[in-house]
Amino acid sequence: MKIISSIEELRDQLRGQLRTAFVPTMGNLHEGHLSLMRLARRHGDPVVASIFVNRLQFGPNEDFDKYPRTFQADVEKLEKEGVYVLFAPTEKDLYPEPQEYRVQPPNDLGDILEGEFRPGFFNGVSTVVLKLFSCVQPRVAVFGKKDYQQLMIIRNMAKQFALPTEIIAAETWRAEDGLALSSRNGYLSETERAEAPMLYQILNQVANEVRGGNLNLSNIEQQAMQELSKRQWKPDYVAIRKRVDLQAPSAADLENQEALVVLSAAKLGNTRLIDNLEI
Repeated sequence: MKIISSIEELRDQLRGQLRTAFVPTMGNLHEGHLSLMRLARRHGDPVVASIFVNRLQFGPNEDFDKYPRTFQADVEKLEKEGVYVLFAPTEKDLYPEPQEYRVQPPNDLGDILEGEFRPGFFNGVSTVVLKLFSCVQPRVAVFGKKDYQQLMIIRNMAKQFALPTEIIAAETWRAEDGLALSSRNGYLSETERAEAPMLYQILNQVANEVRGGNLNLSNIEQQAMQELSKRQWKPDYVAIRKRVDLQAPSAADLENQEALVVLSAAKLGNTRLIDNLEI
């Protein structure tokens, strides 16, 4: 595996490659990330991964400086997966001058749910992904469904900018107890780790209520929030939305059996976890 930090060297290395499959990451890789590499290999060749902790998507009170960085361990894992190139730019490589041009997702998608609680987050994500796509020029790129809203924003961005990159969605990789794998799970204490699968259990309870014919969605959401609060979580949201655009479903949508997804974000101790479940 070649480890490359400069954009110019990366482009030289990939020149003439027409089927590149790309997996962007922020490092601290776990089995969920590695499953993305395997899926990428099924859709293209060679496989290129990136590791870059993107300052643009962190708010002023978020964990940029303490975000876990495990570069050497990540390299060993990617080598075992047969990744061809690891693009690992420094901030100076990727942002040689202040990144004044930004990608702004539409408000009705970028400012709801995660966007409401993390202002500017999707601006930072969209900007770095577009820049990484410009560097790698992949035919396909793989993103996990755990970051459901992010996946939708990236997919819409690629479509609206007519990017020659197909966005592939990967199913969420879970531990045996149901907890969605995340780099931030490493922040959990032993007691918190034992409690963490409750988020997924509550999402399943919500989904079962809807499948059972309960159409009082706001009541279902409120009960789920209360259940989390009783267990010492600090929920930001539990929201039942349409899969197509993440807007709240109308009565007509429910009558027409519109495909739905329930999404949630909640703090357990000092660690903020997100998860979702398609209904």
